[in-house]
Amino acid sequence: MILYPAIDLKDGQCVRLLRGEMSAATVFGDDPAAQAAKFAAAGCEWLHLVDLNGAFAGTPVNAAAVEAILSAVKVPCQLGGGIRDMATIEMWLKKGLARVILGTVAVENPDLVRQAAKAFPGQVAVGIDARKGFVATKGWATETTVQATDLARSFEDAGVAAIIYTDIDRDGAMQGPNIEATEALSRAVSIPVIASGGVSRMEDLIALRDTGTIAGAISGRALYDGAIDLTAALEHLRA
Repeated sequence: MILYPAIDLKDGQCVRLLRGEMSAATVFGDDPAAQAAKFAAAGCEWLHLVDLNGAFAGTPVNAAAVEAILSAVKVPCQLGGGIRDMATIEMWLKKGLARVILGTVAVENPDLVRQAAKAFPGQVAVGIDARKGFVATKGWATETTVQATDLARSFEDAGVAAIIYTDIDRDGAMQGPNIEATEALSRAVSIPVIASGGVSRMEDLIALRDTGTIAGAISGRALYDGAIDLTAALEHLRA
């Protein structure tokens, strides 16, 4: 199972939100590229980036910070937030992103996901963010009646590289991930599922790994707070 350190970008800074609330942002640094380099030096295999402003705006906002990160590290990076058309997908992949994450458009324009996954094999993931099993879009501000599992199954034949599943109520709360829901989703589809939201201690990572079905886990606040030692966690997961 791959551990993805998260760098959430708001106004050019590294932040973590509590349950997706922009007003509940904790700033952890004003140099995202330096933070990315620190994670890379610890030995991570991937980085997970989110343009939080972009998720609300519907277009890239923290592009300069993302580009600085891409220049600072050699590890592959995936990015979500404000990527809602083919031109933006192509732009980011040309700039060196390994993978784009499509969230809102997966609900509003699923054909775009299919077109992108076909045009860029292995470089398009779907972000499914859910509250109590139902998908939320536009930076988690808009609730839908779409069930997370149904949305995931709808892309079963699309060729997407991964599904990033976030339990919004757990995100940033340091209360542990929703292992039951994430495992159920991972068993419902053949697409690799990456868990996000609430990963706050080493035991969470072990529990996710031990399901035997979850391909990756994203952690942010716990790494910044020191609740999870990244180097030790990576060594443990590789052992």
